[in-house]
Amino acid sequence: MSNVVDGDLTVAEGPGVPRLKGRGTPWRERFFELSLLASLAVGVIFLGGLLMYVVVEGWPRLDSRLWTNFPDLINPANAGAQSAITGTIWVIGFTALYCLPTGVLTAIYLEEYADPNRWWNRAIEINIQNLAAVPSIVYGILGLGIISRGLGFGQTVLTASLTLSLLVLPVVIIAAREAIRAVPQSIRQASLALGATQWQTIWRQVLPAAVPGMATGSILALSRAIGEAAPLLLLGGLTFITFNPTGVHSQFTVLPIQIFNWISQSRAEFTALASAAIVILLVILLAMNSLAIWLRNHYSRRW
Repeated sequence: MSNVVDGDLTVAEGPGVPRLKGRGTPWRERFFELSLLASLAVGVIFLGGLLMYVVVEGWPRLDSRLWTNFPDLINPANAGAQSAITGTIWVIGFTALYCLPTGVLTAIYLEEYADPNRWWNRAIEINIQNLAAVPSIVYGILGLGIISRGLGFGQTVLTASLTLSLLVLPVVIIAAREAIRAVPQSIRQASLALGATQWQTIWRQVLPAAVPGMATGSILALSRAIGEAAPLLLLGGLTFITFNPTGVHSQFTVLPIQIFNWISQSRAEFTALASAAIVILLVILLAMNSLAIWLRNHYSRRW
């Protein structure tokens, strides 16, 4: 084997494919890499410190009282967040019911059926991309003016879930489109060549292959919705409720609003309650993200 030196590269010649060996990493690249690592370390350290503070502060109240008792502004020792936890499950459940089918069907239309040369399809794509960057408070104003007051749904679970559905719908559509686009065209062509219709190809070949990406994007979008407080505060999500929702027309409160209410109180006992509720919310988020990772790993395919 012989080595040929050409500028800053050493070419290793021999049987097989030639390899390029760099003489060394330039100091600019090394500095940039160290800067990235330092930025990552700062973020991880601050995040770890915040998590540690929240866990230590809320540890005395991380017991069954937190999820079995209702809020109590007079006796914080017996106060809990059962109504907020139940309300969160109700709101996020109906948010998923409304936005996931709509988002997936929209992505299928835009990727498989829509003509990109038509002006209305281009307008839809531009609006979806723009809506993904709109602040959540704007969706709260929209939900208050149109859904709550215009349609007469009031301060209910239905209003909250529809508003959060509008909030995360662009994210679901974008994630589903990327997952569908990642399926190779050869899969579609082979299915069509065997006599399958376009819908049969989409239903039996494209969608099963796109499930990991769509599921991951959808769960991450719902993870964003579960932590939103600003739009629900505008919608009148009550901070003190001592009952669980019984339907879509029930009044509600959610964990972010309950945390906001407790942290606003002057007594130190409510600070511990708020920290414990934050831990519960983080556990729910980690469970949803773990489900997304499992779905991606379980259904992923290598092309």
